[in-house]
Formats: sequence, C-alpha cells, structure tokens
Amino acid sequence: MGPFEGQTAAAVTMFGFTIELGVIISAVLLLVVEGVRGTGHGAAALFRRMQRKPAATPQESQESPKTEADVAAPPLPRRAFLTRAASGSAMLIGGSSSLYGSLFGRHDYQIEEVPVPIPNLPRSLDGYTIVQLSDIHFGTFVGDAELEAAVEHVRLARPDLVVLTGDLVDHDAAYAPYLGRLVRRLNELGRDGVAMIPGNHDYYAGVAEVLAAAEGGGAEVLVNGSRLIGDRGGQFALVGIDDVWTGRNGFDGGPDLDRALLTVPDDMPRVLLCHNPVFFPEAAGRVDLQLSGHTHGGQVNLVVNPAEVVLPYGYVAGLYERGGSTLYVNRGFGTAGPPSRVGSPPEITKLILTAA
Repeated sequence: MGPFEGQTAAAVTMFGFTIELGVIISAVLLLVVEGVRGTGHGAAALFRRMQRKPAATPQESQESPKTEADVAAPPLPRRAFLTRAASGSAMLIGGSSSLYGSLFGRHDYQIEEVPVPIPNLPRSLDGYTIVQLSDIHFGTFVGDAELEAAVEHVRLARPDLVVLTGDLVDHDAAYAPYLGRLVRRLNELGRDGVAMIPGNHDYYAGVAEVLAAAEGGGAEVLVNGSRLIGDRGGQFALVGIDDVWTGRNGFDGGPDLDRALLTVPDDMPRVLLCHNPVFFPEAAGRVDLQLSGHTHGGQVNLVVNPAEVVLPYGYVAGLYERGGSTLYVNRGFGTAGPPSRVGSPPEITKLILTAA
C-alpha cells in the first residue's frame, strides 16, 4: 500500500487547495520582496537628494560635474519588471480561480453520457440507462440547493436506475435526512428505483444513520449483496460492496465480493458498485463494469491534478480497462474540504449499457 492510499477525498482536495494557496502566497511574498527592494532603493535615492549642496550660481553650475544624486533614476530593470509582472499574474490567477471555484465552479454541473459495451447483455436490456451520483457530501456547504440540482439533473438524464456510490453525507449524521429526502425524490424518476452503497465519509458521519435514511427514502442498500435487474426476457446483476477502508479505519465490515456474488449466476452480466476505485484490480475479470467515485477528479486542479499525485493507483476520473472489465470513476457531485471546484466540474453520469 502506498503512503497515501488510505487518504480520503478531503485530503486530496486539501492538497490541491494548498497548491492554489501556495501560488497566491508565493506571489504575495514576491511582491513584498520586490516592494521592500524598491523601498530600499527609493530611500537611498531620497537620502542622496537630502545631501545635495545648496543651489550653485550659473557659473558654478556650468563648471561643476553632476553628482550621482543629480542623475535621474534609471528605468526599472527588465528582470525586475518581469518578476513583478509574474508575481501579480500568479496572484491574480490563483485568487480569481479560487473565487470562481467557490462561487460558480462547484455548481457547474455536467451530465456525462457514457456508452458502455457489456458482453452477454440481453438484447432486451440494450440501451438500459444507469444514472450515477457520487460524493454528494451533504453537510455544511451542501444542502437544499444542491439537493434540488441533483434531482433536476437526474430527471434530465432519464434513468432506468439511479445508483449512489458513497460519501453521501460528509461528516455529521445530522445531515442524513437530506439523503432520505433526495432518495425519495429520485425514486420517482426511474422504473427500477435507487440503489446505494456507503463510502468512507458515510462511516465518519455515522453509517447506521446514513443507511437508515437511505432505506427510509426507499433506496436498496447493497453492502456485500446483489440484486437482479430486468425480467424473464433478460437480466443483469447489480452488485454492491462495502467501502474499502472500513476495516482499516477502525469500523466493522469491509468489502466482500465473494459474498456479494454468491447467488449470481456465472454467465450473468455484472455491474459492481464500489465507492473507492482502488478495488478495481481485485474486481477486474469478475465483473463487467465497476462504478466508483471517491477521488472528486482532484476537485481543485489549478496547477496539477492533486489526485494524480496523491493517489498511487491512477484511477482518477473517467473510463479505465483491465482484464476484460471496465471501470468508470465519477468526479462527484459535491465537495469535501474547501467548497471549491476548479478544473473538475461536478458530475452526473448517464451510463448507457449496450449489448456487445
């Protein structure tokens, strides 16, 4: 396990936010240094002027050579000018991107339409649509407005099934009722309702309360379990597992794919819900499609994508292939840590299963 593998999405986004603040602070320090340097040069010039001799007669003026203080100050050197310009530009970029990310970026919702070929998918299910929401993080900065936006965007995506892939509540079970209200609304939008799994933040908030809120709203909770989707004309298995870091974070439980697949026929197509994409190497070859979140796509990608630096396994956002299986990593709907998104807009994923 790499040194950062157990870090949460909040750690990833705080890393990115730290880079952004670093750009701003570095720019400020450069401006201060240049300002102090300029002040020192100005003070020296002023001191020299104060030491000038009294005004000379016209004859003395013609005969006396000019002193250093009498010579006009040289123009700002090109290097100093470029340094100050770069400092100001960096501060402007960092500050404006942070402001944009907080005011607009975190609400710049995008519906990503992703066709996914599934081997052995029955023709009757060709075109079946799964809409994925992940990492909503109901809490201090995510509430009523975001709930309404989620419902509206899922409605626009026209799902057959809605799946919620963890980190639905940020840090406090007091926000779990928002999840119950969301699920109740989403249940009206798809013929096969809502299924969900927990993420690491749901455990931090209080997993019992989070799961109870989801079930109370009508969601089917799949923790190391499965459900068949379809009818006699054809079916696929929707499989869900517990969060990868459950046991390592001191909670009871953890992912058990063997148990989740226990009643699933070997030749049946399988779609796995797993919050953390780090599980993909273990699932590859055993499921056709894994849907994950957790990374937020980096969330604050000003200079670099922090998830690509912090997360060693490389599954940050979008599609990946391994061992005949497909992984899709959703960028998340809410925010963890700083309430800002730059270069990683919040996402609603519309996955269209196609018969391969």
